[in-house]
Amino acid sequence: MDVLFTGGRLFGTDASFLLVRGEHIVALGGDEVKDRAAPGAETVDLRGRLLLPGFQDAHVHAVLGGLELGLCDLSGTTDAGEYLRRIRNYADTHPEAGWITGGGWSMESFAGGVPGKALLDGIAGGRPVFLMNRDHHAGWVNSRALELAGITAGTPDPADGRIDRDADGEPVGCLQEGAMALVAGLVPDSTPGDRLAGLLRAQELLHSLGVTAWQDAMLCGANGYPDHSDAYLAAAADGSLLSRVEGALWWNRDRGAEQIETLLGQRDTFSVGNLRSRSVKFMLDGVAENFTAAMTAPYRDRCGHPTGNSGLSFIDPAALAEYVTAVDALGFQAHFHALGDRAVREALDAVAAARKANGMRDTRPHLAHLQVVHPDDVRRFAALGATANIQAYWATHEPQMDELTIPFLEPSLAGWQYPFGDLARAGARLAAGSDWPVTTADPLLGVHTAVNRAHPDSGEPPFLAGQALGILPALTAYTQGSAFVNHRDDSGELRPGHRADLVVLDRDLLAGPAEAIAEARVDLTYVGGSLVYSSRDA
Repeated sequence: MDVLFTGGRLFGTDASFLLVRGEHIVALGGDEVKDRAAPGAETVDLRGRLLLPGFQDAHVHAVLGGLELGLCDLSGTTDAGEYLRRIRNYADTHPEAGWITGGGWSMESFAGGVPGKALLDGIAGGRPVFLMNRDHHAGWVNSRALELAGITAGTPDPADGRIDRDADGEPVGCLQEGAMALVAGLVPDSTPGDRLAGLLRAQELLHSLGVTAWQDAMLCGANGYPDHSDAYLAAAADGSLLSRVEGALWWNRDRGAEQIETLLGQRDTFSVGNLRSRSVKFMLDGVAENFTAAMTAPYRDRCGHPTGNSGLSFIDPAALAEYVTAVDALGFQAHFHALGDRAVREALDAVAAARKANGMRDTRPHLAHLQVVHPDDVRRFAALGATANIQAYWATHEPQMDELTIPFLEPSLAGWQYPFGDLARAGARLAAGSDWPVTTADPLLGVHTAVNRAHPDSGEPPFLAGQALGILPALTAYTQGSAFVNHRDDSGELRPGHRADLVVLDRDLLAGPAEAIAEARVDLTYVGGSLVYSSRDA
């Protein structure tokens, strides 16, 4: 059936009508488009609302997020007492669970960002506990979990992580980065049915937020991270994966170039139906809050003095350049987790090496997170054809930034955070993602923060206001920009021939004040011309 949209703003066009036939947009324009609609066509009266190409998330962990919604969910609060209430309730209502697992706690809830095992020991009924924090770079464990893992004062820190300890060297119950693997490897894996249910739960949520396609940033996980790739394979094969997904295959930092043959096989295996897996995910560093993001200057201590720690480079930079050059030559996209400015530079150096060796291939490398970018590297994005994949919701004053990050960064680094404006002015292509379940999957909250550099109703001043984006480039990042890095060239814009992946908001964002962007809601979401979400008020 034909579907005709009219009566509102059609994003990026001057058209009055948009006509969908089957899975594609077939026409935009004036009354002549209306005349092309088949008899019996459905007409969607926008009533002054905004029609956009569907949002695309360029960096999300959909299965992980969907699974966590069904586990011990600590998200949505920073109250440590509320965490304990939820954990106790989960333990009481899941007596069959051998482990208490889940996550979503925030570092700001605990002194120094580090929770302790003693808080958990009395509420889990003697069962081991493993709860990841909201950014998934640290795990909170109890004494039983430490005991099962054999972690004691004599256990050395792994090269890619840290066991938090008290003054006597005893583990306190928090494991940073690669140290999580010491316990995570003991946690019973979810079942294939659990993982498929998690993916479908995530897809339903993403559709309700107007997200019609995404790049999952961790297929075939390793280094202590779970492998959820079978859920995508199952959903793609049986048709329940309605959205098109680009899978980023995990680069195991404990291995070298010998894994490229495995990646080639995974690319074939995990490319079926609506799933394609043409990206390789290189996780280069950690996060600033636990001092593992790779910086060009040392972190400061609590007195403001430089320490001997500049963060971790999980992959040797020289080796990284060789790996990226090799996978680029095979047609893979390089997808980097690069948070500190040294990690950003190492990623760009690797892309430069690949460009020099292979030429400017259409492999569309992109760097995600970009918390700190050295000014000398800002112009390199456009020159190298590397996309800046922003997680805009993080660019704001909040306790994790103001209490656990800024005081410990060298002052110039603190002023180079989330430089969206500088990147855009330098000609960099911007894409956008949520990193959900690290933070909200809602693109409208990301757009709001990109434009206002503050969360709605936070009462805080804008965070580095000169780096704000206008609403048009922010929306473009979440649509056309992400479609580009997802290799979905037939989406991201309202154009004839493009797929009818569409979202209708409850208002015209372009006509309202920037401060009210976060008040907008999704009314309708279409994937390939089919309605997959409708609000009660649509």
